[in-house]
Amino acid sequence: MSLQTKVWSLLNVLLRVPPVFIMDALLNARLGLSPYKPEKDDYQGMVSDNSAEDQDVIDNDGSVLTWFFLYSSGFCAAFFMFLLNTKQLLSVYLWLASIGVILWSYIGNEEYMKYAIGLREKSSNVGYELLILNLQAFLKFGGNYLLQVFLAMVFCFSNSSFQNIPPKRIVGLSFIGPTIISLLPFPASVLQCTPLFSSAVAFFYIFISLLSHGRLIIEALISGFQWCNDVIKHYGLYMLLENQWLRLQVPQVLRVFWLTRVTEQAVLLLADTFHGTNATGGVLSMLFDNSYIITKELLIRGCETLVAVLGMTSVVSSLSHYIGYSMQCFLHLEDPEDRSIGTVSAILFFILALQTGLTGMEPEKRFLRLYRNICLLFTAIMHFVHNMVNPLLLSLSASKNTSYNKHGRALTVCAFLIVFPCWFLAYLWSKHTVSTWLLAVSAFSIEVVIKVVISLLVYLLFMIDAYRNTFWEKLDDYVYYIRATGNTIEFIFGIFLFFNGAWILLFESGGTIRACMMCIHAYFNIWLQAKSGWKVFMKRQSAVKKINSLPEASEDQLKNFDDVCAICYQELNNARITRCNHYFHGVCLRKWLYLQDICPLCHKTLYNLEFEESHPENENENPVVENEILHEHQD
Repeated sequence: MSLQTKVWSLLNVLLRVPPVFIMDALLNARLGLSPYKPEKDDYQGMVSDNSAEDQDVIDNDGSVLTWFFLYSSGFCAAFFMFLLNTKQLLSVYLWLASIGVILWSYIGNEEYMKYAIGLREKSSNVGYELLILNLQAFLKFGGNYLLQVFLAMVFCFSNSSFQNIPPKRIVGLSFIGPTIISLLPFPASVLQCTPLFSSAVAFFYIFISLLSHGRLIIEALISGFQWCNDVIKHYGLYMLLENQWLRLQVPQVLRVFWLTRVTEQAVLLLADTFHGTNATGGVLSMLFDNSYIITKELLIRGCETLVAVLGMTSVVSSLSHYIGYSMQCFLHLEDPEDRSIGTVSAILFFILALQTGLTGMEPEKRFLRLYRNICLLFTAIMHFVHNMVNPLLLSLSASKNTSYNKHGRALTVCAFLIVFPCWFLAYLWSKHTVSTWLLAVSAFSIEVVIKVVISLLVYLLFMIDAYRNTFWEKLDDYVYYIRATGNTIEFIFGIFLFFNGAWILLFESGGTIRACMMCIHAYFNIWLQAKSGWKVFMKRQSAVKKINSLPEASEDQLKNFDDVCAICYQELNNARITRCNHYFHGVCLRKWLYLQDICPLCHKTLYNLEFEESHPENENENPVVENEILHEHQD
């Protein structure tokens, strides 16, 4: 990536942060529907007793809707500004900078004119004071003149010139006009109006410039709408949202916004704390003594609005990503599993925040709910770590890998996933009373331990099979029984969590989002899991029935055959004979029959259910195997 691309990418993020701050401030003010009140804590003053009375006056005047309209308009303007591309954002910021320059120029000229009018009241003027070499007059005149020249240069740089607009130089001269006019013998009333007239000329220039850009703005809006319509028509809404998500760099913007917001509030809290305490141990001692209170206050304020929750979600996603990346490096994996950890963790954290109504809670309740949501999120991360290490265990055992380093790393992670959840649950149960939240965290943590134990048992079976000299036909059965046991326990936990959520919905805190999440949980984690498990069970039962209908080869037949299984290429110590006189291991053929009912070699039908039901007397008959076929290779 070139330096120019990096700079534009950095600008693309930084220029979008101020609109996010505006949206956050407007949401924090409840969009004008209720006055913003700071929290009554150790760091903020008490709200005045007149605030309620003032609100009653506002409500009685009927101006609440007006304020709501103004706040909503500001929120929409900030949101549309957030959607602009980088060049358009630069144009908007230059336009806003021009307005700021005009205001700065007006304030400077206004203060200077007060000095000039004061000299007129003393029967003097600026020109005379300069002639008599008055140092104060030199400083006032020279300082304001240089300031206005500098502001005029910035204004001219921030605006573009068109043929139908007065030249920028004339507008720039209007900045220094009041300073020059103060040298002439004009009355005080004229001097008093010059700062306003100078600013009006600059504002008129900006107004004319905006009118000249009106056609371009309308054309850009129309072309953007047509482009969005074409993308949705040809590629779908999801592709449009994904494209805009990447273009706007939403996670990076939200992350910078939240960190900047927390840093600002941390500085204010530290300043208030240092000012309000009489500690003599220094700043470090004060920080150490109040670290918990300050951290708690920052976390409470860090999720007080929807935009702040989105920013915290982005930070949580980044932390989860680095946790997954660290595990990936420790296990020497190359899979991009850590990306899914960050994405799913962000979705889970945001859904938990919406589901529990995090932004609308009192500060203490919000902090407690945030703590509980993080505990739930941490258990979900442990599930993801297990999903990373489980395939590695299977691959190491099945491939007969003898690297002690890889086996040791995988087993270390498994040991951590067993020991840490147990310690975590012991700590939670010792600090908290029994509640639906604690039961949910316990269920998720125990489920992680069970999954790890199941993975280790399967790993142990494959390791035993790797060092056996003969084919282990019962291995598939043992693996199936162990995994079926684990899946059954997970299914029971899913039902338990559903009833736990139903109790919360009915008796603790309801809500549409919680109800929808319960329906999703019931469909994916209960219904689909039960359906999938039953389907696998029926396939296995059907395959076992089909295998049992085929005759088993005798020792003489295996000796005369003297070949390997065509599926696994292992020695045939026992085998099943198909109707087409082919020999396979029973377990290998059963796995094949999970998918289809034809011979792996000649593709003839192995089992016909209707025929077997109408001719049960043929079920135990051995097929006639000719000697010449027995000696042929199965290829």
